[in-house]
Amino acid sequence: MNTVPASSPDIAINVEGLSKSFGGREVVHDLSMQVKRGSIYGFLGPNGSGKTTTIRMLCGLLTPDAGEGTCLGYDIRRDADKIKRQVGYMTQRFSLYQDLSVRENLEFVARLYGLRDARGAAADMIQRIGLNGREEQLAGELSGGWKQRLALGACTLPNPRLLLLDEPTAGVDPKARRDFWNEIHALAAEGLTVLVSTHYMDEAERCHEIAYIAYGHLLAHGTVDEVIAKSALSTWTVSGDDLNGLAAELAGKPGVDMVAPFGTSLHVSGRDKSALEATIAPYRDKSGWRWEDSEPSLEDVFIDLMNRSKDNFQ
Repeated sequence: MNTVPASSPDIAINVEGLSKSFGGREVVHDLSMQVKRGSIYGFLGPNGSGKTTTIRMLCGLLTPDAGEGTCLGYDIRRDADKIKRQVGYMTQRFSLYQDLSVRENLEFVARLYGLRDARGAAADMIQRIGLNGREEQLAGELSGGWKQRLALGACTLPNPRLLLLDEPTAGVDPKARRDFWNEIHALAAEGLTVLVSTHYMDEAERCHEIAYIAYGHLLAHGTVDEVIAKSALSTWTVSGDDLNGLAAELAGKPGVDMVAPFGTSLHVSGRDKSALEATIAPYRDKSGWRWEDSEPSLEDVFIDLMNRSKDNFQ
């Protein structure tokens, strides 16, 4: 745990020992972490593993059963209402009014938050998110990428200090996803702290720090490079003939913790390097396959973590 005190302006969130149960089932167990101000912090893990519950506890939207901490300088238990007023929340499902125009939606949100010049604030946001020329288009007629921009504009209109994104780019094309992340980085550079849950590895790699949560337990966290290094995985990339047959043959052998296809190659990984190399040695001498000692990818690490995670929610 970083030793920077909770009152430091560089720390947006500092929590220790957070736990939460629903119906006698522990959804989050003894979680501690810090999130730096102006950082983009990504949460990854299997569906239903406690990511959303964790994010909601971190920012005071959900009261933990145990644990304590601060968010934006406020106590997550005592000052939840103060925290909520400084949080923007963008859900996976488009939640604005489909039968209102882009301009009308943004003006409505501006008035809802009591902004002095609602029309001017909406116009400025339309300019920022690149929706010029679409001001009078109904929100329901926008493509997925444009809806995403509009939703981001709406939740950042009141100038929150913390932004929550729950799988924000699901179903959006690659260019729209890239444009979205460029805007998120621009907002973070201005001091906005962002918590985002995602299943996309390329999006995780765009985060300043990441956390992997499986069935209520925080299994790994840090920068992408730190998470990969801490995994202690050794990985070999194999190309050649009948990779499916090779994968079936290697699965479960000593030292082989993960075998996964990646395009036209196969990744073979294990945490016991000597055992892994002993197992694959006979195969490296066979013709038809090319073996290359390689660095594990973030996806290798998360597949390995998922394979080792016990689904205690069943």
